[in-house]
Amino acid sequence: MIHLQKEDTKLMVAVHGWSGILLGLLLYAVVITGMVAVFAEEIGIWSAGHVGTGSAFERPIDAAVRDLARRTPARYHEGVDMFETGDHGLGVFFHRHETEPDGALVSRGVYYRLDRDGKRVAEQRGTGEEVFGPRNDDALSSFLVDTHVRLHVPDPWGLLLTGILGLAMLVAAVSGLLIHRHLFKDIFTLRRKANPVLVDRDRHSIAGSWSLPFAFLLAFTGSFFSFFGTIGVPIVAMAAFGGDVQALNDAVFGNPAKPDTRIVGIGNLDRVAADAIRRTGEAPTFVAIENFGRADAQITSFHPPRERGLEPQTLLYDGATGAFERVKPSIGTRPSAGGTLAAIMAPIHFGNFGGIVSKAIWFGLGFAMCYVTLTGLRLWLARRREGARSLGWLERAVTVVGFGLPFALVASAAGFLIAMPLGTAVFWTPAAFVGAALLAILGGGALRDNAMLDAMLQGATAGLMILLPILRLATGGPGWGHALGAGQPIIVALDIAFVMAGGWMLWRLHGTRLRRAVAPPPAPAPALQPAE
Repeated sequence: MIHLQKEDTKLMVAVHGWSGILLGLLLYAVVITGMVAVFAEEIGIWSAGHVGTGSAFERPIDAAVRDLARRTPARYHEGVDMFETGDHGLGVFFHRHETEPDGALVSRGVYYRLDRDGKRVAEQRGTGEEVFGPRNDDALSSFLVDTHVRLHVPDPWGLLLTGILGLAMLVAAVSGLLIHRHLFKDIFTLRRKANPVLVDRDRHSIAGSWSLPFAFLLAFTGSFFSFFGTIGVPIVAMAAFGGDVQALNDAVFGNPAKPDTRIVGIGNLDRVAADAIRRTGEAPTFVAIENFGRADAQITSFHPPRERGLEPQTLLYDGATGAFERVKPSIGTRPSAGGTLAAIMAPIHFGNFGGIVSKAIWFGLGFAMCYVTLTGLRLWLARRREGARSLGWLERAVTVVGFGLPFALVASAAGFLIAMPLGTAVFWTPAAFVGAALLAILGGGALRDNAMLDAMLQGATAGLMILLPILRLATGGPGWGHALGAGQPIIVALDIAFVMAGGWMLWRLHGTRLRRAVAPPPAPAPALQPAE
């Protein structure tokens, strides 16, 4: 039990309520897009119809990379980044680091994309920001991730905004914990036959209490990622490296060594990849080569955490010979508690440390946080409905955002499925989202009955979800037999998940209509306790 003085309780109630009201809708947007972004990789596979399962680093890449090096100007051999693209193709970025006139650090070079047979299918020149935009086949997953990370607000303001929202979640979580006078009783209390306001209050308390540890983790790790690059790195670079961000990156993430500019061959990359997979049990997610073709070249291979582990694995190889050197900390040159803590931030935030199981748990907890945020806003409005008619606009805004945002996200998936075969998904994916969002806003302005608006948005979302698998097949996506035969069950699983989710929403809406049809006029809601 948590005991606070009466005045302290009132203060915590005010902090909890106003922190949710001022930033609640934006916080809801970040959490629901994060919930979806947990499965961004799987959604990318499903939407683009990718049926490949073998990693690009499990196939021969050495000859192809050497050929690319010969056609790339030597000034861009300072660094080479390699990673998977599309249906297990390979992206290779030869680059050097430059400082723009405005002081911004950029990587400029030549970016190649290879297909699964090692053939070059695309070549772009420019900075990393210019060449790493969304592609036609990953426009949907890229859109979902970018919506969560920065709400499509230009850098650095988008990251700062999501960081502030993370702090707001921390405030709401702490204040929500403190105002519970009977915490352990409340997490098991659900009065199903009570007044609807009390039922909603009980559901809000149960969902919020059980998901409280997750809220702390999500808020803390999210704020860390948002503020790390926008505030942390510039401050540390200014204090310890005279403002040289590249020097900071080299010291923290690089591999300091005595320069040796002699031109030598590069070690066999196929042997390096095979050895890295043998040592870690996982294919690399990213491979970086420093000083390609020089005697001081070094190869760093990045891997997911081991089974039942949290910390990603990083291996270091001698670039000239391809010989294994050591296991490298993700941050710094020596293992440290701080480096380990920073390294596990990403797996904890994105929930990808235990494969599909941890992702499913994170999705469920994210759904609970969305429910807590939405019901909290509605409870706050319910307590003020009789005495503040002017807040009707806010109640409508909560409905438009609460149910219009899922509708717009599903519409963006439909837009992607239609546009991808035409090669225009990069434009139509966000355009479908904006169009659906405008429809929800117009509906909020035209309909005076908030319950009708609620039902229309949920019904439209459910209908689109059921339609998505049909659209996927109609636009040339692989059938279930093909997907299962290729060892890609995620396509089938998401088809079933969309139909079941849409069907559940329609069933729930039908039940709500029946209850309203037979229910007597509601009695006045009892006054809530001060801590509620």
